[in-house]
This record gives sequence, structure tokens and C-alpha cells, in this order.
Amino acid sequence: MKPDTEVVHAANALTSWTNGVSTEIEELSRNVASLLERNLVGKSKVDKAALAGLDKLSQEFLAKNSFAVGAGTFFAHESVEEGGRALEWWSRKSSGAVGRLDFDLTPGSNRFYDYEKLPYFSTAASTGEQTLWGPYIDYLGFEEYILTFTAPFSVHGTFTGVVGCDIRLKDLEPLIMPHLRGIPGDAALVNASNRVILGNSGMYLVGERIKSGSPQQQRMALDVPHLGLSLIYTASS
Repeated sequence: MKPDTEVVHAANALTSWTNGVSTEIEELSRNVASLLERNLVGKSKVDKAALAGLDKLSQEFLAKNSFAVGAGTFFAHESVEEGGRALEWWSRKSSGAVGRLDFDLTPGSNRFYDYEKLPYFSTAASTGEQTLWGPYIDYLGFEEYILTFTAPFSVHGTFTGVVGCDIRLKDLEPLIMPHLRGIPGDAALVNASNRVILGNSGMYLVGERIKSGSPQQQRMALDVPHLGLSLIYTASS
């Protein structure tokens, strides 16, 4: 069945926007890798001195990309010297100011943030490609639904960590909801795990896993490498 014109337009718009985010993340990954390669000349592990200028890259990313509420770098623990700083993450406050967001990285603590086991890190590390995690409730940061885009980076040919950005769903909604609402009938953007990122009606709730089987439900994959995004919609009768 050929999709309606409105569906094609929505899919194209969502693809264009998401590819734009991916391009920005890829650029951040290259910039972080280049900075660290300059700072780590003659060193095998990331130390405090190697982080010089990393904060500026995150801040510049947030200044350029108003859709993001957080951005930064997570290092593989094995690439950081003992006692070194394993992550650099900056977030946009409600006032608009940008500040460092701290996490508890003490193993065994109640709030231990074991990021290497989380999909946005582990998937990017294992595949060597960009990944998208979410929507999920970010209890350690904003305590609301967010999406996390990440890309791995290497220094001198060795995987060193991932860079990424957080996007709150409430900030994403005005950017993509107009395209979803342009589709007649129920429609939603879904992730690679078949969970709803955003829908245009109460039929599709954020985070809900979509069950296949409805003969009226159609799917169109978005042409965005590695992220596994799709647009689902109710076919016209």
C-alpha cells in the first residue's frame, strides 16, 4: 500500500531533523578526539591536563544547538588514569546558564552512576556507531523523559569513550509534533526497541512498546543510519 503524501512529508521531515542531530554529534565526536589527541601526546591515559578545553566544546555545542539540554563526554574507565575524571557533562539550567553536572561515580553507593553498562555507552562502544537511547526517565539529572544521542570516539586508534547530548521530550515536542499532526489518523515516531518516542494522539503514549498485528498499522523506516527509527501510522481505508 502506497503511503499518503502527508506520511511521506512527515517521514522526510523527521529524517532530515534527526540526521541533522546525528551530524552535530559526529562533529562533536571528531572535535573531542582531535582535542584529546593533541593533549595526550606522549601519554597513555587521560589525566586532568588532557581535559583542558573539553568543557568549551560542550558549551559551544549547547550554544549552537538549542534543542539539547545537556552535552559532554563519557570516558571508558580503562582509558582514564587512576583517580582521574571519568566524565565531563554540561547541562543547560532553567535560567539558560550552562553548568557542569556532577554524578556519583563511587561503586557501591546508592546513587552510583554505572554509565558503562547503560545502552547509550555500551551500544556505541560495541558497535562503533552512533546510538539513540530513550525515551527514559533521567532520575539522576532532570527527572523527566529524555533522549540521549551518542557517538563513540577513539584516540590514536583506541576506543576511548563516547560523546553525546540529551534532549528533553518537552523540548523535542514543538520540533517534531507539527509533522506528526500533519498525518491524518494516529501516528508516532518509534525507536529501535519499538517504543514510542512521541505520538500525535492518545493512541500512542511515550515509552509504550508497540504491539504489531493490527492490519491498519503501517510502518515506514526513517533513513537515519544506525538509529533504527520508524514512523508508524494508521493506513487510510
